[in-house]
Amino acid sequence: MPANTPSTLPADLPARIRAWGKTLGFADIRISDTDLSLAEHHFEQWLAHGYHADMDYMARHGRKRSRPAELEPGTIRILSARMEYFPGNSREPWSVLQDPALGYVSRYALGRDYHKLMRKRLQRLARQIEAAVGPFGHRVFVDSAPVLEKPIAAKAGIGWTGKHSNILTRKGSWFFLGEIYTDLPLPTDAPVAGHCGRCTACIDVCPTGAIVADGVVDARRCISYLTIENHGPIPAELRPLLGNRIYGCDDCQLVCPWNRFARPAGLPDFDVRHGLDGATLVSLFGWDEQTFLKRMEGSPIRRIGHRGWLRNIAVALGNGPASDAALDALRTRRSHPDAMVAEHARWAIDRLEKRRCGG
Repeated sequence: MPANTPSTLPADLPARIRAWGKTLGFADIRISDTDLSLAEHHFEQWLAHGYHADMDYMARHGRKRSRPAELEPGTIRILSARMEYFPGNSREPWSVLQDPALGYVSRYALGRDYHKLMRKRLQRLARQIEAAVGPFGHRVFVDSAPVLEKPIAAKAGIGWTGKHSNILTRKGSWFFLGEIYTDLPLPTDAPVAGHCGRCTACIDVCPTGAIVADGVVDARRCISYLTIENHGPIPAELRPLLGNRIYGCDDCQLVCPWNRFARPAGLPDFDVRHGLDGATLVSLFGWDEQTFLKRMEGSPIRRIGHRGWLRNIAVALGNGPASDAALDALRTRRSHPDAMVAEHARWAIDRLEKRRCGG
């Protein structure tokens, strides 16, 4: 099979790719080369500081994460795609965060899991490209392999890296990222200038002080890590800072001025399921494992398992009002067969009982 060259590719192919992407639900698609040397340096410094916590997979695979052609031989270009996810039918986020009887779930997890949805659509996009140029080397990624998706998106011009480390655009940051590694010699897009200026809203609002420098997050203090990627106990000194956040944290995005210009995704797959945008902690804590697995089918939340779910909600209950309902719910779990769940339930009971006694 003869390799494609710049002269054999249609001149309008990048524009056609973006148009096809729009019809597939992508807000934007941009193209970068594979030189991630600067990102590699920053990533290795991040690892050296231990900011990846127990996410050992971040340090695996050597430098394949920052050298795309080592991960997928033949790669010379990367298509970076973004898909907006903010659910238009969700309750106002701050109203949930300010009601300690409710459980707050990160907006990205209120609907269906995005991984399969985006992967299928990127694969469809690859087939459309193939129909235009013939067979070509490619591989699709959606948070599924060692890929530096945020530096790639910044290099491709999807947006700039905000001080919270997420990619920002003038229309906000409520979007997922996906990639197609390819051997097509496509023209590349230019990075865009950052527009955070002197704003430090995201740094200032972080409940646990996890943003330790511009664009640098210490996962060991990040609520998203603590409630999702962390499989063990939540450090006792950080538990009071979690408030009622039971899966992830959006504070740094909620305060970002650029997200005032964000619009709902308009994709039914990301609409709220099972009332998770404002359910009571007591009701969620009452789910047995079968109920959890059934209701979380097709949801990213399922990956933390029932024990992680109970751990997180126990902490949130311990941070909330010392009501009879909360204490009764926690007492049903204080002798839970899982030692981690039982310990978190007892911790929460102790906090609520002390609060009742004015301690």
